[in-house]
Amino acid sequence: MSRKVTSQDVARAAGVSQSAVSRVFSGASASKNTQAKVRQAAADLGYRPNVLARSLITGQSKIIGLVVAYLDNQFYPDALQRFSNALHDLGYHILIFTAKTRGEGVDDLIGRLLDYQVDGIICASVGVSDELTSRVEAAGIPMLLFNRGQTGSPFAQVTSDNLSGSHKIAEYLVRGGHERFGHVAGWLGSSTGQQRAKGFNQGLEAHGAHLSGQRDGLYSREAAAQAARELVEQERCDALFVSNDHMAFAVLDELRVKVGVKVPEEVSVVGYDDVPMAAWASYDLTTYRQPSNRMVAAAVETMIKLIAGEVPETKEIEIPGALIERSTARWPKE
Repeated sequence: MSRKVTSQDVARAAGVSQSAVSRVFSGASASKNTQAKVRQAAADLGYRPNVLARSLITGQSKIIGLVVAYLDNQFYPDALQRFSNALHDLGYHILIFTAKTRGEGVDDLIGRLLDYQVDGIICASVGVSDELTSRVEAAGIPMLLFNRGQTGSPFAQVTSDNLSGSHKIAEYLVRGGHERFGHVAGWLGSSTGQQRAKGFNQGLEAHGAHLSGQRDGLYSREAAAQAARELVEQERCDALFVSNDHMAFAVLDELRVKVGVKVPEEVSVVGYDDVPMAAWASYDLTTYRQPSNRMVAAAVETMIKLIAGEVPETKEIEIPGALIERSTARWPKE
């Protein structure tokens, strides 16, 4: 078995001191000439720095833990890629743990992340218990909630403006001349589901309309499809707001293929998120764009400040979006 290459070997091959090798791989100040020699020597010898060992010295792992649920929703793979790219540009990497859709096992997952000595934790679409809040605060690890707010939480949170967005969807459907309005909610046990339901109701009432029926889609394709069928067949709804695009695709498939309803001639459908698939010709979904690029940028900026010990200007960041008009909803009359 060949001997493991050490930083001392790299230093000898590059003709520099061992501390110079350490500076190059830690990102500390080093001349371009020194960096070139050290990296070339490391490449020739097959040397890779021991990141974990260095973290024991610096007190920073340069790793951000990310707990995410509901990867069926195309919004999250897109957000994860954006997080990875943005954090990589800042010298960080992400360690991803996946939770069940409703957040079961989150306490255990975050406990394991704490064992990895991560510099910060981002929770995407999962709630945090009071017990876990105490554990994270005691560990002194910054935590941020992404796309899922939590009332009374001590942690920073970044969401879209769910109330305003769903309010605008209601206004759009009312102006489209619809008469009976249905809502396929996200899981109503989540703050996101509650806020979008509340905003839609308030938007209808503000324009002299009311909700004809609501069903909990549970962030599930099957539940959303069944909910839409009931709202159309039992409640006679001619306009449906579906709380995210993942469920909206299932609703469109159900209504067009199985129920035989013409969209939007007989029933209009509006989603929420504007994931890339929403623009596909087979769906061409009218939806409210949740700006993942700006949401991720705000979350990363906030997390880096928290790691540095800075206090963010605001703990609750809401990013406004925009309604994207396509072909699944009747356009408002002029």
